[in-house]
Amino acid sequence: MTAITAGMVKELRTRSGAGMMDCKKALKETDGDLDAAIDWLRTKGLATAAKKSGRVAAEGLVAVNASGTSGAVVEVNAETDFVGRNEDFQKLVSGIASVAVEKGDDVEQIKVSTFPGGSETVEQKLTDAIATIGENMALRRSAKLSVKNGVVASYIHNSVADGLGKIGILVALESEGDSAALATLGKQIAMHVAATSPQSISVADLDPAAVERERTVLSQQARESGKPEEIIGKMVEGRLSKFYKEVVLLEQTFVIDGENTVKAAVENVAKEIGSPIEVVGMVRFAVGEGIEKEESDFAAEVAAAVQ
Repeated sequence: MTAITAGMVKELRTRSGAGMMDCKKALKETDGDLDAAIDWLRTKGLATAAKKSGRVAAEGLVAVNASGTSGAVVEVNAETDFVGRNEDFQKLVSGIASVAVEKGDDVEQIKVSTFPGGSETVEQKLTDAIATIGENMALRRSAKLSVKNGVVASYIHNSVADGLGKIGILVALESEGDSAALATLGKQIAMHVAATSPQSISVADLDPAAVERERTVLSQQARESGKPEEIIGKMVEGRLSKFYKEVVLLEQTFVIDGENTVKAAVENVAKEIGSPIEVVGMVRFAVGEGIEKEESDFAAEVAAAVQ
């Protein structure tokens, strides 16, 4: 039997929003398995959803670089939020994003590539910045999208400079229609993605494991309501449809107009420009998502930055 610690209870409370005693009971029931404990809480109606990414704590910047039919987004981490306001760090992250447009998703390939405007590699520039600024830094990830015909649009949320901020999004639209109209739509969809953080573009793209996990939780909830088995299947399918509307981009209500689904908004623009439009790619990077950072004293952090 796994020992249930105060730290485990605290983390489950953070991820589920449930009360302390409920979290403790859930962990006991699931032998300390956090994901299973969240599902147990949801089954009992004590938690609304699992926060898969955990706490967002690491610092740094996300940069986007998109033009025409291709674009890239990168995340470069640092130890404190202060570094994100440093102009040298901002230039470093922007430069890395421009390299990523050519090199794509391979972080190791980006590191050994030449940094724009000089002879040093990206890795050497990172090492120099660490020595100059005095904080550890790392190129964490990169993603590139491209289309044959159409546009790759970008959006930065919480921008600190052109193409730099805390959340970066790329959206790829495949179409032979008017590029200006596609760019406008792509930017709007990217803003939508920033706000809603969808798990997939379409229902078909959704992770089967995520769907099965949701189905299992919904089935258990339905059974605990005391409904007959012949009714449970219909209840589960109805609730799955609602789940899709929450996590699938094309099924979500478009935040730009608050009425149409994203799918309907895309179809409306396609009619206006006289050419089919397909959303073929979507990337959303938020600084530090999924990374746990040790809790620190803010005053000490300020003092360290001053030094």
